[in-house]
Formats: sequence, C-alpha cells, structure tokens
Amino acid sequence: MPESIDAIDTRILDMIQHDASLSVAEIAEHVGLSSSPCWRRIKRLEDDGAILRRVTILDREKLGLNFEVYCTVKLSLPTKDNLETFETAVNQWAEVVQCATVTGAADYELRIVTQDMHAFDTFLRDKMLSLGLISNIESRIVVRAVKNTTTIPLGLVSPHVRLRGSGQ
Repeated sequence: MPESIDAIDTRILDMIQHDASLSVAEIAEHVGLSSSPCWRRIKRLEDDGAILRRVTILDREKLGLNFEVYCTVKLSLPTKDNLETFETAVNQWAEVVQCATVTGAADYELRIVTQDMHAFDTFLRDKMLSLGLISNIESRIVVRAVKNTTTIPLGLVSPHVRLRGSGQ
C-alpha cells in the first residue's frame, strides 16, 4: 500500500526543492530526524516518484542566452501522427525548455531560450517551420521576468495524498 506524505516528508521536499545540494545530515537536522531515517524517507520519495531528479539551475543570461520567448503554436492538422511528430521534434530541440499542450485555439505553448533575436529567427525557420506542420505561431518576447521558480506549492498538498510509485 502506498504511503501518505506527512509533514516531515513535506519539509524534506521543501528543503530539497530549494537546495538540492544539502546533505542528508543537514536536512535531517532541520526536520528533527537522525540521518538514517531521513535518508530512508528521501529514498522512498525518490522510489515513489515524488522526487523526479535533482538538478543545478544555471543563470542563462550569464551564459549568453539572453533571449527568451513564449510561442503559441497551432498545427495545420492536429492528427495523432502530426502531434506525435511535433512532440518528438520538440524533444530534440535544445532551445525549447518547456512545452505543453494547451486548450483553446492553439495546440502548444512553448518557452524558447536562445542567444538573440537572430538565433530565434533561425530556430523558427530551420526547425519549427521546416516541419511543415504549423499553420500559426504567435511569439511573445519576454521583456523582464517577474517570477521564475522551480518550486511547487507544497502547502497545497493534502496530507492524504498517497504516493503511487514503486515504493513498498
């Protein structure tokens, strides 16, 4: 039977999502556990899929990737094959850092990061439009990011949520 997420699990997850470089000992001290039980909880959360992976967040602007744009994409004919072809292509394009299917008049919303407007134009022409599947693209250039977080609102997680992964 899957285990529920309790208050200690939530505190562990909150710490990890803010700083994945923390040691198990640091996390354990903060949540009031010894290292071994804390490590077992983290391992269970990983095994059950609550923790997908741990990453390092880079400063794209310091790396010369100063151009960010959101594109709403409408396919000419959104058949199953065309959707799969587009999604396969999107997963190959490093410039696309997020992609979601959406409701409404469009089929997809993409977040794209490149060096500048010229690199974005090349990306549009050589990659997106060369597929021959797109009937409309609306692009919105990001002028300034107001909020950009990778954290999820753990305060909204019900204490009755059960993990559905492979954990015991």
